[in-house]
Amino acid sequence: MKVKKAVIPAAGLGTRFLPATKAMAKEMLPIVDKPTIQFIVEEALASGIEDILIVTGKAKRPIEDHFDANFELESNLKEKHKTELLKLVEETTDVNLHFIRQSHPKGLGHAVLQAKAFVGNEPFVVMLGDDIMNDEVPLSKQLMNDYENTHASTIAVMKVPHEETSKYGIINPEVEISKGLYNVKNFVEKPSPEEAPSDLAIIGRYLLTPEIFHVLENQKPGAGNEIQLTDAIDTLNKTQRVFAREFKGKRYDVGDKFGFMKTSIEYGLTHPEVKDNLRQYIIDLGAELSKEDKATKK
Repeated sequence: MKVKKAVIPAAGLGTRFLPATKAMAKEMLPIVDKPTIQFIVEEALASGIEDILIVTGKAKRPIEDHFDANFELESNLKEKHKTELLKLVEETTDVNLHFIRQSHPKGLGHAVLQAKAFVGNEPFVVMLGDDIMNDEVPLSKQLMNDYENTHASTIAVMKVPHEETSKYGIINPEVEISKGLYNVKNFVEKPSPEEAPSDLAIIGRYLLTPEIFHVLENQKPGAGNEIQLTDAIDTLNKTQRVFAREFKGKRYDVGDKFGFMKTSIEYGLTHPEVKDNLRQYIIDLGAELSKEDKATKK
């Protein structure tokens, strides 16, 4: 069965970006001039996804507004013949999007469970908004390609420094069945470095079969007293195969302040409107800081 649907959980409170997220959706924070969630939607479309469900929460209405038509703005741009800007605006509305609210913040697994009616009896992709992925073949498409061969759930993983395993779900790989594709013995949610079975961390892309919903409906709360998707995947793995695809591309973590700043700078260095000025600014700033360091050491 072809994978046609994607689920984007976007109901988090965004506490790591307070006070900016007190009244603004974290997913709407811009990387130069594009909201972070738009990068995720664009990856889904580039992968061949036809229908997207965004799971939202309170104070997330700006996400819906962003992907809705804005008649006054579009008319103004047309009248002023600002065709390039009009094209950018219209691109955000030509998407088959659906929205549902997660009433209570009970964890990622609970957020995914809200998509049960939308998904039905089909395989689907889960895409987390904190991770922007860059590769020649979109990561979601890589998982979809694997599914065409295995017809099984496949989770994206990436090697991380061993001391950072407690930040992630970690896989315990059994064997590499083909280049970069692992058969998984079990999944462990945020293990300490001493207990981590590998350095392969689950990153924000999952291709799941619909059987995951039955598991989630019966899943007991785990870490943080929340319904953990990693725990549900580990349970699913006991009854049907779950594979892991190692991602070799570039991952941008926009879930914390420093990662967000790095992403903004790197994306800015590729943006046609600001890249030259930004590059020169960085060079000038580096020279200025070097002078200050030398003066301090004297």
